[in-house]
Amino acid sequence: MATKTTEIRSVDAAPPRRVDFRRMSRRAWLVTALLVLFQIVAFADKAVLGLVSADAMPELGLTAVEFGFIGSSFFFLYAVVSVVTGFLAAKYSVKWILFAMGLTWAVLQFPMLLGGGAAVLLVTRIVLGGAEGPATAMSLTSAQGWFPPARRALPSNLVAAGSTLGPVIAAPALAWVIAAWGWRWAFGVLGIVGLLWTIAWLLLGADGPHGKDKREQPESHQDEVDDERDNDRTEIATEAVDDQKPVAIWRALLSIAFISAVIGGASNFWVQGFLTTWLPQYLGTVVGMSLSEVGTVTTFPWVIGALVLLGLGALGHRLLRNGRTAHLAIAVPFGCAAVVAGLCFISIQATSGPVAVALLCIAGGCSLAYPMTASAIGYAVGVKQRPIMMATLGGVASFGAVISPILVGWLMGRAGYVSPPKGEKPSDEMAANMAEGVHQAFTITGIVLLVGGALCIAFLRPERLAHTLQQRFVRA
Repeated sequence: MATKTTEIRSVDAAPPRRVDFRRMSRRAWLVTALLVLFQIVAFADKAVLGLVSADAMPELGLTAVEFGFIGSSFFFLYAVVSVVTGFLAAKYSVKWILFAMGLTWAVLQFPMLLGGGAAVLLVTRIVLGGAEGPATAMSLTSAQGWFPPARRALPSNLVAAGSTLGPVIAAPALAWVIAAWGWRWAFGVLGIVGLLWTIAWLLLGADGPHGKDKREQPESHQDEVDDERDNDRTEIATEAVDDQKPVAIWRALLSIAFISAVIGGASNFWVQGFLTTWLPQYLGTVVGMSLSEVGTVTTFPWVIGALVLLGLGALGHRLLRNGRTAHLAIAVPFGCAAVVAGLCFISIQATSGPVAVALLCIAGGCSLAYPMTASAIGYAVGVKQRPIMMATLGGVASFGAVISPILVGWLMGRAGYVSPPKGEKPSDEMAANMAEGVHQAFTITGIVLLVGGALCIAFLRPERLAHTLQQRFVRA
């Protein structure tokens, strides 16, 4: 009888169902791949304006300042929508937020294909920028939901690298489309690609298990987290970041760590504004490259940016797995990359020819690591408040990209540059005027990058901020 009782108990107390981590890992990397494609589409949308500039400006009757204004308009709603979306993502599924964003991007490309003028271009760029504002924050939130804290550096940087691969893939492809079918079809192709991604995400996308609030874990586990939080550390343990209690979010947003991340991120957005708006025309007018050459060379900064992000992602992954903080694994490498970019921008005026182009490509590539600031600041708060921090950071930092295209256009105009009539190439005098204005902008850009990088190295310490928030500002 005892034997039978034992058998009954063994059946009733069947071991809990084991989680298939291999299956979850495959799904995690599939979702990550879709998010990389999402970032590629997003940044291809940004890059298209610069690629069509030489044809669109004369046809639409736009001056350099007016075209620079349209380039900046992409970021007019960027901040507002980013912040609002961050708060929405704290309550609703990130999968459906990403789906709505992708569908909006695709639809907004078609008005220009169908013959829209300057006003239509302006309006669609404003709305498109608003819809793309939360892209990086939502992509990182989704990706990090599939990986534990110590494994997030590499997938986060892979998603970030998608933002640099967008122009790499788009520039030569869209240059061919422009040459074969006309500049309006560049927008049409992006719309079609966007629709295809939206369908794929609807079928395959999902929110990950690490995107749920870990404070809902069993009480015994929570006690361990609370014990870890109440010790005498000045920094919270990196592996415990998902278990943090909600805090007064405005305290986090006014911290020196967040402000440093904003300035560092803004320096990167500053460069993005130039690369996507003026780099193709600078290479064609000042350097004297053909359209096909411009389509190739404009990919170089983005290729370098992808390599920088992948390299720093692998480094950060190793450092986090070895117990280092997100400050050392993510924030410091980002700051170093920004400093290198700043020095290269400042050095361009002292060189010429291939050396100047090489420095420009290195500077551009090293200043495309903005998502690392969002990834780092995400370690400062718990799961529910992470998208708020990331999206607000991206929204506020995006003002760098609002300022730089207008500033470059204004400096060019002050130097005497005037856009030539339709069908004509700029004269040597106009090329020299453009060079003077853009080179002045390079010096300003270099200083902005040096300041942003130094601040992140010194003050972007998310675990220290997390400890302070948990000790003093936990929300009642």
